[in-house]
Amino acid sequence: MRRAAVLTALAAAVALGIGCAAPRHDPAGTPAASRTDAAPPSTGRGPAPASPSARTPAGSLIVADFGSDTVTFVDPGRGAFDSTEVGTAPYGLVVGADGRAWVATAEGVAVVDTATRQRLARIPYASDGIGEPGFGEFRGGGMGIALSPDGRHVYAGVNRPDGDGALEVIDSRTLEVTGTAEVGRRPFDVDVSRDGREVYVTNHDSFDVTVVTAGSLRTRRIEVAPYGTEGGLGSWLKPHYAAVRGSDGKLLLPFEGERLVVVDPSTGASRVERMTANTHQHGVTVTADGTLFVVGTGPIDPARDEGPSLTVRTADGREKVIPLDGPHEGVAVSRDGRSAYVTGGFTRDGYWNGITVVDLDAGTTRRLQAGERPLGVAVL
Repeated sequence: MRRAAVLTALAAAVALGIGCAAPRHDPAGTPAASRTDAAPPSTGRGPAPASPSARTPAGSLIVADFGSDTVTFVDPGRGAFDSTEVGTAPYGLVVGADGRAWVATAEGVAVVDTATRQRLARIPYASDGIGEPGFGEFRGGGMGIALSPDGRHVYAGVNRPDGDGALEVIDSRTLEVTGTAEVGRRPFDVDVSRDGREVYVTNHDSFDVTVVTAGSLRTRRIEVAPYGTEGGLGSWLKPHYAAVRGSDGKLLLPFEGERLVVVDPSTGASRVERMTANTHQHGVTVTADGTLFVVGTGPIDPARDEGPSLTVRTADGREKVIPLDGPHEGVAVSRDGRSAYVTGGFTRDGYWNGITVVDLDAGTTRRLQAGERPLGVAVL
């Protein structure tokens, strides 16, 4: 069974100190991943700057460079063409209808005009316990991020390395933090309900989703643990990212290429649907027609699990699994629905500096060199 196999793999992972597991600490309390994953702000291999007067073409991509302090702008046909400094180790990003990108970094939420590729502001976090800005999977600061449907509020999930996280609310007009709510550990992802009344924070290390009422910031917890919570902080079988299904507002959370947990956030009830990729899964997105895209990062147990992939799952549950070369993390889909863009950054070791472009009709892939450990991605 998966649980037995994973417990065997977990024992090996604990012995080696790797994996989607708990941070390790030295006697001074510094997360080991922050030490071993430390990275300079830039390697000098970034794209040549574009002309300041050239506006960013529609259909370009923006990616968050988790291994640097920039976002990179990418032509999906030719590769990277410009970058903008935003702050240490940017993780998630979201782009509003006005063209502003909101980027969750270790230092604060950066605001970028994507048309001119200029940083407009960086809003410091209000939460304590974040620590000094750093790199690596367990660094403090912003992780998941989302916008309200009307664009008036930004919701940033903030990691506190030694405890529960926070959801910070930013007024998009005044660029000020207007409220905070306590959530679970390591808020990988943040999503908003279709009507904007609720915010859903997917907490990796506490096996749950925190439902936050947008106005009052009242919270309630929904456990999402189809394999149970055995292993605690060291478990591999945790939620990572979620997507809100447009047809009914349900939350979709994939696990291990085996189980899709469909959560009704109004009641907390869930059901499990079968998946077929048989690989450790991270990033997700869903399109307007209900097609779910899920990034497979690779096996927990190479003896029985499959390699990296992109699952394309239609609204009626049919799946096409497209193999990928190496681990990936986030995914976005082109406006015409013909291509998917999968970032190669990955939160753990094994990342690469680029994007895989997937032809969704043919099932073929090609690689673009772009960014520094890119995680979050959006289509402009």
